[in-house]
Amino acid sequence: MRLTVAQAVVRFLANQYSERDGVEQRLVPGCFGIFGHGNVAGIGQALLEYADELPYHLARNEQGMVHAAVGFSRMRDRTQLMACTASIGPGSTNMLTGAALATTNRIPVLLLPSDVFATRVASPVLQELERPDGYDVSVNDAFRPLSVFFDRVWRPEQLPAALLGAMRALTDPAQTGAATIALPQDVQAEAHDWPDELFAKRVWHLARPVPEPAALARAAAVIRSARRPLLVAGGGVHYSQASDALARFAEATGIPVADTQAGKGALLHDHPQAVGGVGSTGSPVANGLARTADVVIGVGTRWSDFTTASRSAFQDPGVRFVNVNVASLDAAKHTGEMLLADAREGLDALTGALAGRRWDTTWDAGPWNAEVDRAFHLGHSPLPAQTEVLGALNEGIDARDVVVQAAGSMPGDLQMLWRARDRKGYHVEYAYSCMGYEIAGALGVKMAAPEREVWALVGDGSYLMMASEIVTAVSEGIKLNLVIVQNHGFASIGALSESLGSQRFGTAYRYRGGSGRLDGDVLPVDLAANAESLGADVIRVRTIAEFRDAVKQSRASTRTTAIHVETDPLAPVPDPDSWWDVPVAEVSELDSTRHARTTYEARKRDQRPLIGRNDP
Repeated sequence: MRLTVAQAVVRFLANQYSERDGVEQRLVPGCFGIFGHGNVAGIGQALLEYADELPYHLARNEQGMVHAAVGFSRMRDRTQLMACTASIGPGSTNMLTGAALATTNRIPVLLLPSDVFATRVASPVLQELERPDGYDVSVNDAFRPLSVFFDRVWRPEQLPAALLGAMRALTDPAQTGAATIALPQDVQAEAHDWPDELFAKRVWHLARPVPEPAALARAAAVIRSARRPLLVAGGGVHYSQASDALARFAEATGIPVADTQAGKGALLHDHPQAVGGVGSTGSPVANGLARTADVVIGVGTRWSDFTTASRSAFQDPGVRFVNVNVASLDAAKHTGEMLLADAREGLDALTGALAGRRWDTTWDAGPWNAEVDRAFHLGHSPLPAQTEVLGALNEGIDARDVVVQAAGSMPGDLQMLWRARDRKGYHVEYAYSCMGYEIAGALGVKMAAPEREVWALVGDGSYLMMASEIVTAVSEGIKLNLVIVQNHGFASIGALSESLGSQRFGTAYRYRGGSGRLDGDVLPVDLAANAESLGADVIRVRTIAEFRDAVKQSRASTRTTAIHVETDPLAPVPDPDSWWDVPVAEVSELDSTRHARTTYEARKRDQRPLIGRNDP
């Protein structure tokens, strides 16, 4: 079959399928892209020619389209993924942040950055970065450390191996992330005679690794020895669709279940064994149990510093870890007993191995539930508190609605306070915590679950980073609900700055004042007008009562709608009874910094190396 390289790429992707638990579906159901001179006559032409086989979605920002692809795949529990095509130079390098986000979060996305001429016949071409030490390096080499698979197709003959290698990595639950195939712009348009087999239907079976019997026995022995066990559920519980297995384990053993940002909702908030988020932005209930736990079972978690409170959450001097994970990188952390397995298979196996052993751990969640209710109905004035906005939303939307967030102060408030009522209703990107993910990620979530209402919560800092995919949603007829929280600056970093003795310096959106610093009047930034100019309907509210009405109005609408509310960045937030390690200047002439350093040194004493024994 004689096709160009680009045509071969598109035809190949259109015939890839995934299968798990007997469910077969298209692996790559579409492609995001922005065309430039590097791909318009290559991948662009191929997508036109085969538009019925691989639908094309025009994005507005290359980083944004990768975020949308991540949101899509995460919502589909990594059983499907999207491709992203960009032109050379800045078009491709704009995808670098998205690549890092995908790989950090272990979410599959296929990146097709265009590249310089393989023939070098016209070098240096427009947007080519020349290096004096060689001609075989381009800006796309920056994708290498950010990708789980990287290849550059200098010749058509190399394409089949590159495509198959990328699919292998993308469908490997232990390795998955961003896979990058760089395509020189002249090679994209080059014709070649391809074997028909390359375009035959190919099914990639998504593995559910089962635990090795000896490893299961070792893990069960460690857990059986525990007096105060605690389970921490991570994103892997969601991706393996293991919520029911987790509930069976918790109910059979009595072990309390805390969760990470990615794992929130794996056990719904009203389950008797659910104790809420653990770590720097968790609940005091979970953090209290973590402090005294002598065995911690991590299921599908990468053990980030927020989850471990910078290794200060677990204070038992002999604390031991059992890690259930498909990836050895994560299973080995904290010298844990490694149970390399799919989360569902691992949990079911542990439930059987622990038959007859039950723990009667007790905790009192009443005071914390009362504190959450208080934060949700604070009555703060003259501007409402952010916690009131989140509370009104939590109480005003359907259980199956999806809330999407990523960076700033809201992830912390959400993990502490949000009451998850559906397994897929909570979507916070916190592995890379990327400002600007929110709206683009929500677009991908909605494309993956069009039957659900999707709510992108975005502060003014993140909104100004990237609001461009509002236009994509409008053009595609995809309805999003946006909650724009205006607090005139970086609320999260402002609070952190103050706690570290840096006095909120450089964290407010203000004019440069007479002091020479940015401490003048508030800037006249109108985010509502901006959202309206991009095609969204806008509802401006000032009170929580108005916000509740706006939530109903937005949810009933068929068009992308933004609710704009101004909040007080200094409003109180409940204390998670935890810590996060951000170093404070060791010497300073500022009293605020010196006081913060004293507090920092005291908290550092709670850190543990977590490299204890792993013997039976």
